[in-house]
Amino acid sequence: MSAEAKIKALTSELKEHNYNYYVLAQPTISDRDFDRKMKELELLEQAYPMYADPNSPTKHVGGEITKNFNSVEHSTRMLSLGNTYNKDELIDFDNRVSKLIGGNNYQYTAELKFDGLAIAIRYKNGVLHQAITRGDGSKGDDVTANVKTIRSIPHQLTGEYPSDLEVRGELFIHKAAFIKMNEERARLGESLYANPRNTAAGTLKLQDSSEVAKRPLDGFMYQMLEHGGTNLDHYQSLEVMKNYGLPVDESTQLCDSINDVWEFITYWDQKRHNLSFEIDGVVIKVNSRLQQEEMGFTSKFPRWAMSYKFETERQSTRVINITYQVGRTGAVTPVANLDPVQLLGTTVKRASIHNADFISEMDIRVGDSVFVEKGGEIIPKIVDVDKSKREPNSIPTQFIQICPECSIELERPEGEAVFRCPNSTGCPPQIKGKIEHFIGRKAMDVSSLGEGKIDVLYQSGLVLRPSDLFALTYDDLLGLSKSIINETTAEERIISFKEKTVQNILEGIQTSKSQPFERVLFALGIRFVGETVAKKLAFYFKNINALMEADLEELNSVPEIGEVIAKSVRSYFALDENRAEIEQMKLHGLIFNVKEKELSSNKLENLSFVVSGVFSLFSRNELKKLIEDNGGKNVSSISKSTDFLVVGDKMGPAKKEKAEKLGIKMIDENEFSSMIAE
Repeated sequence: MSAEAKIKALTSELKEHNYNYYVLAQPTISDRDFDRKMKELELLEQAYPMYADPNSPTKHVGGEITKNFNSVEHSTRMLSLGNTYNKDELIDFDNRVSKLIGGNNYQYTAELKFDGLAIAIRYKNGVLHQAITRGDGSKGDDVTANVKTIRSIPHQLTGEYPSDLEVRGELFIHKAAFIKMNEERARLGESLYANPRNTAAGTLKLQDSSEVAKRPLDGFMYQMLEHGGTNLDHYQSLEVMKNYGLPVDESTQLCDSINDVWEFITYWDQKRHNLSFEIDGVVIKVNSRLQQEEMGFTSKFPRWAMSYKFETERQSTRVINITYQVGRTGAVTPVANLDPVQLLGTTVKRASIHNADFISEMDIRVGDSVFVEKGGEIIPKIVDVDKSKREPNSIPTQFIQICPECSIELERPEGEAVFRCPNSTGCPPQIKGKIEHFIGRKAMDVSSLGEGKIDVLYQSGLVLRPSDLFALTYDDLLGLSKSIINETTAEERIISFKEKTVQNILEGIQTSKSQPFERVLFALGIRFVGETVAKKLAFYFKNINALMEADLEELNSVPEIGEVIAKSVRSYFALDENRAEIEQMKLHGLIFNVKEKELSSNKLENLSFVVSGVFSLFSRNELKKLIEDNGGKNVSSISKSTDFLVVGDKMGPAKKEKAEKLGIKMIDENEFSSMIAE
C-alpha cells in the first residue's frame, strides 16, 4: 500500500474509533492499539505531509495553555430565544408572524433544541480561525484552542466555501459518554458531574486544551451568517453547511404550517429519550432569510424564532432510608434510598443528596414524600420535599459522625462541604479505591484487573496496598473464587481466577512497571494531584526523592501549583506508611525518575525564562521547546528567581512592570536566538 493510501486508511479508521470512543462510549479497539495506530499516522504525516488530512485525528490533541480567555466582540449579537410551554402560545406566535409578514406565505424550520452551550466559529479561507462563547451576547471568550480539540469540528472546510464564514451552533456531551465519565469518577472515589450540559460548559473553559481533548465534547451547527446575499433561506443554509463538512443535525424539518410544527414537537417529545444527546425542546424559525430581516428583533429576542420547551419529568416517591458511601479520598456521600419509581423509562431506587448542607437546606428526612427528577435526564436527584405529607413524629436528619465502614470519627475540614474519614490506611473502601485508582487506565493501566477482581484480592488478604500487586504469584491467584454483590442492583456474580485470567493479570502487572514517573506519581492517588499536576511535579523535581523532601516554599514555586496542592503533597509524604509504600514499589522496579531527554545543548542550563507576547520568528510553544531543548526551564510567572523575560508584541504591562521592579532582564526573540546560536 502506498504512503498516501495508508495515511487515508489510517485517518478514516481513527476517526471512526474516535467517534465510537468519545461519542458512543463504545470503543471497538484497545487503548494500546489505538495509540499504536495514532503514532503510525503521526510518523507517516511527518514523512509525507503533502498527503495529511487537514482534519486528521492527530490535529485534535490540544496542548495550549490559556491563562486568561480574551474577550472578543461578536459580529452580530448572539441573542436568546423567547420560550413557550404550550400549544396556545405557539399559535399566538404563528399569528404574530402572519401579521408582521402580511399573509400566510411563509414556512418554518423545526429543529431540536440541544441542551448545551452556544458557540460561534469563524473560518478564514476555509481554515478554522476563531471560536467564541456566547458570553453576554455582545462579547464572548475566545476558546479557539479548546474547540480545535473537538473531533467533529473541522479545522478545514470542504467544497467551495466563501473566504470569510461564521457559523453558530451548540456544543454538548453525549449521554453514553457522560455516563462513562461518571462511572470512571465513581471508580476513583471522585464526586460525580451533575449533568452533561454543565460538564460541557466547564470543559470548554478549562485552561489546558490537552485536558479538553480528553473530554468527549461534540456539537452541531445550526446557523450560518451571511453567505453572499439573503436569497439563501435557512433550511438551504443547513444543507450548505453539511457540504462544507460541518456537523449538522439531520432531524431538522421544513414545515408548511404551525400544525406541521406541532406534529414535529409531539413526535420528539415522545422520542427524545432515544436520542444519544440531551434536548430540552424544539426551536421554530421562519425559514426565509428575507422575511427574518423584515420581522427584525426585540431588545432581547428575534421576532422570527421561538423555542418550545419540554416539561421535565418528575415523580413523587418516599425516602425509605439514608445510607452513606465512603470514597477513595475518604469523602462520605449520603444517598437517599427510595420506593422504586419509573422516571424517563428507567426504575429509580436511589438519589444522591450530595452533603450535609444539602440535606439541611432541603430538610430531607426519612419517610418524607419527595419529588425526583433526573438532572440532565440522567442522574436522579431530589428537587423538592412535600412537607404537607410529613408525619408529625418526623425527626430531622443528622449527618453521621462515625465512618460506616471502619467506625472512626469523621472530620469536616474547614472550608469544605463534605465530611471525611481520616482513616486512609485502614478504611476498606478507601484502601480498595486507592488500588482501583492505581491500576486505572490513566495511571498504571493494568487493564486485566478491575473493581471486581480487586475486591476478591482484597477480601482474600492478598492485596492490601498497591505495592502488594507486584508480589503476586501464579499460585497465589489460580483457583481464587468469590461471590460479589452489586450494591446498586443487589445482583450476585461469581468471579473466578482461571489459568488464562491469571496469566493476563500477571502480564498486565509486569507491563505496568514500564509506566513513566509522571503516571506512577498520579497512580499514588495523592489528593488534588491529578494527571496534569502529576506531570508538572514530575518534570519539575525529576525524581521522587527530590519531591518527597521538597518543602512548602519549593512546592509553591512550581508553576501552577498552589498552596492547597502543596499542603496535600507535604501531608502525603509526611506519613511513614506512604514513604514505606514507595520504597516497596522501588524494590519492585517501578520508575520514580524522569528519563532525561537528549538536549540540543546546555547553553541555558540553570536559567529560567518567562515567555510573554506574540512573536514573529517562533510560536510561543516553539520558543518554550527551544528553552527546554537547550537546558533551560520555563516558568509561568515572574519572580525574583526568574532570569529572563522573553518579550513579544502585545505583552501585558503588568509583567513588564513587575520585571522592571525585580530587575529581571528583558530580551526579544532575536536576542534569545543569539543566546542559543552556534
